Amino acid sequence: MSSPDRRLRVVLGDQLSPRLSALDGLDPARDRVLMMEVADEATYVPHHPKKIAFLFAAMRHFAEALRADGIDVDYVRLTDPANTGSFTGEVARAVARHGAGAVIATEPGEWRVAEAMAAWSAEIGVPVEIREDTRFLCARGDFAAWAAGRRSLRLEPFYRMMRRRYGVLLDDAGQPVGGQWNYDAENRKALPAGLAPPAPVPVAPDAVTAAVLDLVGRRFGHHFGRLHPFGFAVTRADAEAAFERFVETALPRFGDYQDAMRTGEPVLFHSVIALYLNAGLLDPLTVVRRVEAAWRDGAVPLNAAEGFIRQILGWREYVRGIYWHFMPGYAETNALDAHNPLPDFYWTADTELNCLAQVIGQTRDEAYAHHIQRLMVTGNFALLAGVEPAEVCAWYLAVYADAYEWVELPNTHGMALYADGGRMASKPYAASGAYIDRMSDYCRDCRYDVRQKTGPDACPFNLLYWDFLMRNQSRLAGNPRLAMPYRTLARMTPARRAQIRTESGRFLDGLFAAAPPRAAAGG
Repeated sequence: MSSPDRRLRVVLGDQLSPRLSALDGLDPARDRVLMMEVADEATYVPHHPKKIAFLFAAMRHFAEALRADGIDVDYVRLTDPANTGSFTGEVARAVARHGAGAVIATEPGEWRVAEAMAAWSAEIGVPVEIREDTRFLCARGDFAAWAAGRRSLRLEPFYRMMRRRYGVLLDDAGQPVGGQWNYDAENRKALPAGLAPPAPVPVAPDAVTAAVLDLVGRRFGHHFGRLHPFGFAVTRADAEAAFERFVETALPRFGDYQDAMRTGEPVLFHSVIALYLNAGLLDPLTVVRRVEAAWRDGAVPLNAAEGFIRQILGWREYVRGIYWHFMPGYAETNALDAHNPLPDFYWTADTELNCLAQVIGQTRDEAYAHHIQRLMVTGNFALLAGVEPAEVCAWYLAVYADAYEWVELPNTHGMALYADGGRMASKPYAASGAYIDRMSDYCRDCRYDVRQKTGPDACPFNLLYWDFLMRNQSRLAGNPRLAMPYRTLARMTPARRAQIRTESGRFLDGLFAAAPPRAAAGG
């Protein structure tokens, strides 16, 4: 029999924070925490095995930390024979098992989970309180208030608002330190050949994590991605230590080289903390304050501190606001009418385009690629090739350890693919091979010649870039930020334009005539 005095506190896999709102006011004498490993969440897209292992291991460690604090945790493992495989089914079972008279949860990060959670009370038969996720620095209602009445929702004004709200990198007069709000123009340097980034320091799996790795290998080893070696932090202490190493060893050069790419160097000067932030192992404001302090102490240059803080206090909060402001219709937009299938090599890394082979191979091995690799290599190619946005978004959601729909969808759908018609980006981030050549060493070992614009050895990015502009001229020619390339296009002879269309069409026909996409097994 249920009792109103018994309350079930639900903690989802990306809510691993002791300050989670669902845990506020928890009474150990009458409350029980429910945590669940469910098949639905591991398979609604074929998540990278490293991503599943990271979350399950972090969840199990978090449950042990709660128990050490005297909190009663009901932890349902994936292998429980009675596991229903869904959040709703497991909450219903736990309510019945413990006689709970109420459920308390924190709002989820994804629309589909929010819809399911909204139906819990009617389906389970007890009151359900869904609390705001206070781990974020801009509440959904605050973003909606900021967005109300604005003709455009660009990052820059939002970022300035957030800097002022939290008093970050401001002088005594409330103005930006250094006289500028944004130092992005100083953060686009190519990596010098002799500059060596700090070596990553993996965390050795303990017995808990080793058991998870064994489970994931058996159950999800057929998903795209390699499970071993596994070196992610899965506890708050280890995540904090990883972030501190970044501040001390990599942050000083992060600003200059955050857009750079190099073969065999997946991390360079990046922090690789998005997965920890997004799962709750790190607190975003603590991270921002630590980086600001490093600048004030003279340990890092301003362009590094500001560039990093812009990603956390600005971009991360901004994309979450965009997601909730425009969902659920946002995911259905397709402003450029792109309908080609996702190329098979996104699941295999088997392509003669070396930049794509390198980035996808790295993604397969690490469940990680930094923002320029995602935006200007895999995203740029999908944009130029006219790939269906839903297929691209499903791929990004599956393959990266930090990916949840609230952050993945705006970044991919809006920023990389321009499928939202410019709600986020002022222009499509389309680029020819010249950009990749400037920011990486990938072109050096490619079968194609980035200097050639047409012909059998021409870089396909060069052909597809101009073909993209021609295909979308009626939609994009009026965009002032594309005025220069469209002027260049207008000066091309009809024969040159026809040659580009023919050769790009031949390339795409060959690409999409291949076998349908398949998920490659990991290891």
